[in-house]
Amino acid sequence: MTASTQRSSGPSGTVFLGLGTNLGDRFGHLQEGLFFLGDRGVRPVRVSSLYDTDPVGLQDQGNFLNFVLEVKWPGEPRDLLVLGQEAERAAGRIREVPGGPRTLDVDILLCGDRISRETLLEIPHPRLHLRRFVLAPLCEIAPEVIHPVLGKTISDLLAACPDDSGVRPLPDRLSLEREVPPGYNPAASRGNR
Repeated sequence: MTASTQRSSGPSGTVFLGLGTNLGDRFGHLQEGLFFLGDRGVRPVRVSSLYDTDPVGLQDQGNFLNFVLEVKWPGEPRDLLVLGQEAERAAGRIREVPGGPRTLDVDILLCGDRISRETLLEIPHPRLHLRRFVLAPLCEIAPEVIHPVLGKTISDLLAACPDDSGVRPLPDRLSLEREVPPGYNPAASRGNR
């Protein structure tokens, strides 16, 4: 599919991303993914709780840890897609089995009212309304946002979602700031020059 339809143009503005993982240090992969994106200009506005979720599709794999964040992104969605893929690679993601286990998955869910159907980039995410593991955290931070294709709020989509897989909120929270050790001196860590 190479066609593109856009209802809006210019910078993406408010964007919602979904991040998930089910391999290794799940919390660590999500935290590092958040830092990776932040270091490259993706500015978090709101971050959902973490959710422990049952796998959807390929069932023979471990549970996922998922969250959604609202971000400000001054660039184009295609550039954000590339950054998301770089974050996945930095976490060691190897795409072997569609829907299979992964160290990190970064999906663009919504970009304001933008509608785009490009090769490898569909906005809104084409399965957003069918996935409880995305809708529950998205509803937590943006229940009244309207899906630009379906014309329904995120809370309405969650209420009508046919996916009955387990989605459990966790008390753990990701940090938006890297912790600086007490007494850390950046000048001293660079040595004398």
